Order: sequence, then structure tokens, then C-alpha cells
Amino acid sequence: MKNNIDAGPVLEEAITRNGWKPATRFAAFPDKISRNGHGTPPLDHVDSAQLIRELLRRIGEDPDREGLKQTPARIIRSWEELFGGYRQRAEDVLVTQFHAEQYDEMVLLRDIEFYSTCEHHMLPFSGKAHVAYIPEKKIVGLSKLARLVDVFARRLQVQERLTQQIASELQRVLKPKGVAVMIEASHQCMSCRGVRKQSGKTITSCLVGAFKHNLASRTEFLALVKN
Repeated sequence: MKNNIDAGPVLEEAITRNGWKPATRFAAFPDKISRNGHGTPPLDHVDSAQLIRELLRRIGEDPDREGLKQTPARIIRSWEELFGGYRQRAEDVLVTQFHAEQYDEMVLLRDIEFYSTCEHHMLPFSGKAHVAYIPEKKIVGLSKLARLVDVFARRLQVQERLTQQIASELQRVLKPKGVAVMIEASHQCMSCRGVRKQSGKTITSCLVGAFKHNLASRTEFLALVKN
């Protein structure tokens, strides 16, 4: 498999946000790279490995030392998995549906382990997602709910948007009577930097349809999640 993930847009945003100067941004890159009028190679002419080598230099490391020589290639391979959600849609994992027949009660998959990456500092956050729906005409395999979580977790994210995307896409594709999603997560951007609070946990929820408008359904969901 080719390592063809385009890191350009993400790193370009980071470069702009941190105020790195265009004149020095890629000063260490080989002269064979075509350059624009300012002497800086355009990002679409710089491959991912070269970008990572430059970032290693920026934090004070030597990308040519023994332990780091293969690091750019390893990072690129890890991106295939960590950010694989960009190449998937909800339809891809919810494609197989079954008739609900007479079943019209809640279906809940609790404690779905997930790992994601915070878009603000590109540090990991992880935890558990609880996903429920009330069938209208169709149901899906339980593993598909877990896969749906990964579709959106394996992107640069904020927890609030992750919660909303899982709920809204499940509602859009499956068209159940209602959807409820709750996520509990710990964020490394809080535990290893900034306020450095190790035990802080963030809880977000999104309720759609019957779960939003029916108190009994909402209460049942919250009770089952807590047990």
C-alpha cells in the first residue's frame, strides 16, 4: 500500500497558526525541490516525509540520527489507520440492513472503545461511546455501530462534533425513530499539557427524534448507560 496521505493542508494550517516565516519554513529541504517566487517550495511539491523531517528539526531533533531515520515513514503508515475515517462514509459501514419485523424498542451498544485525535493540538483523546437507536423499519448488525464510531473518530476531531456526527449520520442513513449518543473521554491536551489535570473526563451527548422529544425513552437510555 502506498503512503499517499496528503499532510499538506493540516501542516500548512499549523505553520500559519504558529507564525513560521515563509522565507525559512523549508530552508533545510533539498534544492532540487521546485520553489515559488519567495524561494519556498509549495506544499504540493513537498512529500509527507520531508514535512515530518522539518517538524523534527523544529522541535530541536536531528532527523538523521539512528532512532529517527525511519520515523517519518512510520508516522505516515500510522496515519493510514489513525485518519482512515476520511476515506469512509456512514453508508460504507451501514450498508447491510435487516427488517426490524415487530421490534420497536431501544437497541443500545454500550462502552464502545474509541481513539481519536484532537484537532487543536493534534494530541490523542480516547474513551467510550454509547450508541442507541429505536428502529423504524430496519436494524443493523451491532458491529456496524462500533464501525460507525470509528468512521468519525479516525479524523481530526473535537468531542462535541464527533458526538453529533455519529448521531446525525446514523439517523440519516438508517432512519430510525430516534438516536442517542453519549461519549465519555479523556483528553491528553488537558492531562499532559496546559492545565495538566489527569482525572478530568468530558461527557457529551446528542439526542435525535424520539430520544429528544420522549422523556421515557431519554430516561431509559440514561439509566442503561449508567448501569
